[in-house]
Amino acid sequence: MDPTPASPQLPAPPQEHLLPAPHSSAPKGQAPSHHLWVRWLRDVLISILVSLFIIIYLYQPVRVEGTSMLPGLQDNERLFINKVAYRFGPIEHGDIVVFLYPRDESKSYIKRVIGLPGDLVRIDHGRVYVNGEQLAEPYVPVRYRDERSMAPLTVPPDCYFVLGDHRDVASDSRDFGPVPRKLIYGKAAFVYWPASKLGVVR
Repeated sequence: MDPTPASPQLPAPPQEHLLPAPHSSAPKGQAPSHHLWVRWLRDVLISILVSLFIIIYLYQPVRVEGTSMLPGLQDNERLFINKVAYRFGPIEHGDIVVFLYPRDESKSYIKRVIGLPGDLVRIDHGRVYVNGEQLAEPYVPVRYRDERSMAPLTVPPDCYFVLGDHRDVASDSRDFGPVPRKLIYGKAAFVYWPASKLGVVR
């Protein structure tokens, strides 16, 4: 009997080179729990540092206390003040600024700039004149005006004459005089609370 012919020898299939999987007790597709904690702590730390940078160097949240800036700013409103605006630009007529109260620097006031250094300011029965011209003040409604007068005053160098918009109740440069530049530390920028007032301070 003829022997059974041998089957032809086929080349062995190439072997794939596989690397052992790293040891992990976490389910497939998930990072180990301690890695998640590290990422979370990193994100929190970054958020805190960014917030501190913004608060210290750029913007600061403040709360309005009192009614001297009605109707534009109301009591207990929250807003951000820009702390760098005046490092790169000048203080201008009409700006709403935050400053240390000249008679007690532990307190802060918020008022509107009326007179710049060198301006001649006078008030005649509630009508404000700057350098001889009556100031148009659409931000002071009739019901918030008063009848106070003030003799002409030239704003000293590096100082600013400020008034509250609610003239009938405001304590301002009519009472404590022009504010030195060094005490002004921010410009009102953005109301963030209440939500109904959300927007840029104008």
